[in-house]
Amino acid sequence: MKSNVYLTLMLAGLLCGACLVFTMGAHSATSEKNAFTPDAIPYGPAPGFVAAGAQLAVLEGNPGASSGDYTVRLKMPSGYRIAPHWHPNRENVTVISGTFKVGMGDHFDESKMGTFPAGSFAFLDPDMHHYAMASGPTVVQVHGTAPLQFNYVDPSDDPSRKK
Repeated sequence: MKSNVYLTLMLAGLLCGACLVFTMGAHSATSEKNAFTPDAIPYGPAPGFVAAGAQLAVLEGNPGASSGDYTVRLKMPSGYRIAPHWHPNRENVTVISGTFKVGMGDHFDESKMGTFPAGSFAFLDPDMHHYAMASGPTVVQVHGTAPLQFNYVDPSDDPSRKK
């Protein structure tokens, strides 16, 4: 009877060890593609639906896809503005560095903006009209469900229409 218990325990231990080895192997193979140090984030020009001057990095997923999760970072110079707009899907924003100012409504009014320093988090439900501005060089991380779509309250504010 004791030998059956030892055999069962030994077999269970071997299976757990094998699972751990396979799991560790799977994580190490993909971690290089799924993890970023700050200096290795692949920033490039921001897409045309936001004003020129910012840089964007896609960290996860495809924000332009018809569905699926995405995570992006937007690096903005001081004074960078995003005109009043809304999104059809929820937007989750974390301020990574700098100070991000956000206001609610259909008209850009700096006196009515809230100030969010690094470490702040906010989420905006679909259809909430809002606008934003960088106070000093600022980086924000945005994640949500694709597609990431900007709908400007005033269509003439849409930078993609000015080209």
